[in-house]
Amino acid sequence: MKLTKALPIAFASALMAGVIVMSAVLKKTPVKAEPASATASQAAEKRKAPAEMRGVWITYMELSMENESDKSEAAFRKKFTEIAENCRDFGFNTLVVQVRPFCDAIYSSKLFPASHILSGEQGKSAGYDALEAVCEICRDRGLSVHAWVNPYRVTANKTPAKLSEKNPCVKDESLVIKTDSGIILDPSSAEARKLIEDGVLEIAENYDVDGIQFDDYFYPTDMGNQDSARYEKYLSSAPKGSAMDLETWRTFNVSLLISEVYLSLHKSCPGVVFGISPQGNLSNNKGLCADVVSWCCKRGFIDYICPQIYFSLENPALGFEDALDDWTSLDIAKGVKLYVGLAGYKAGSDADDGTWLDAEDVLSREVNILKENNKINGMMLYSYASLFEQAAAKEMRNLKRAIR
Repeated sequence: MKLTKALPIAFASALMAGVIVMSAVLKKTPVKAEPASATASQAAEKRKAPAEMRGVWITYMELSMENESDKSEAAFRKKFTEIAENCRDFGFNTLVVQVRPFCDAIYSSKLFPASHILSGEQGKSAGYDALEAVCEICRDRGLSVHAWVNPYRVTANKTPAKLSEKNPCVKDESLVIKTDSGIILDPSSAEARKLIEDGVLEIAENYDVDGIQFDDYFYPTDMGNQDSARYEKYLSSAPKGSAMDLETWRTFNVSLLISEVYLSLHKSCPGVVFGISPQGNLSNNKGLCADVVSWCCKRGFIDYICPQIYFSLENPALGFEDALDDWTSLDIAKGVKLYVGLAGYKAGSDADDGTWLDAEDVLSREVNILKENNKINGMMLYSYASLFEQAAAKEMRNLKRAIR
């Protein structure tokens, strides 16, 4: 199957505008269509998604064993069992677990080095497969699992401090772009896209996950002209008068990856859903070259979207309901589910001009608003640690009553 014939409608205008040149690259990197190497995807296909999503994000910081004196598998299993049971008892039915935060892996990978969050050093094996343990623990407790992947991020603000020699970005620096804020895989690179796509399939084919989720890291805001050489190369190859401008080209690069991942995942593991959690302010996504409107409104990109509407109801800059209206006003494609990300981490804080301090039921009121809207299929809370913040105790008691 040639991707140039399978791309969603959203690409049509771009293709007509001169993306013919890029098709030559695509022909060299077809969608992977190998059969699943394990029964994980078959198990996912048999399961039904929860009627109402009640998810919670489990960050790499919350999974971290770096500062633990006991870094054994038994210690990790004990830690994650407590996480899973707390989430289930709170009323959540889905755990969105960060499994690849920095072009690395908390699972057995042939593509990425072991993450530093388990052993303390990227590339150093912890001696066990953390994702396998996560899936087993969640299944035993009736919880769904979505594997949360940072598709492009290699480092952020000097984290991790040192990359492993096994990191594909160290082996081949042509895969990456370096900015002041960190290192990312180059969205315009066909080789980088294939690495990301193969990494998704490696998880979906071999682990008992229900979904794959990308977060809101796309082109960084401090990108500058770091990709000028690649853009000039594209311009030199584009037919005269048909080249895309820089922003359109960058946006196309990201959407191309999203489409490729969606197509290959559905072909290889049809029971595993693919979702994205972009920024909650709809207009902000344009600055990241993330065409979230096309992803929502055209078939062939995603199965669900979960905008991070991390605002209080009275936030003077952008209130929760105003942001929600922007998303629910979209003509979302059939088969695409809309979830909403809520800011558990802001509860009890002075965020949003202190409006979280004025009430103890912001989150519960927001959940009730979502439940009354038939366009919303559920919510996700960021993040697990917020459940136990002392300043948020009253908020969390009210939230627990609202979601159960």
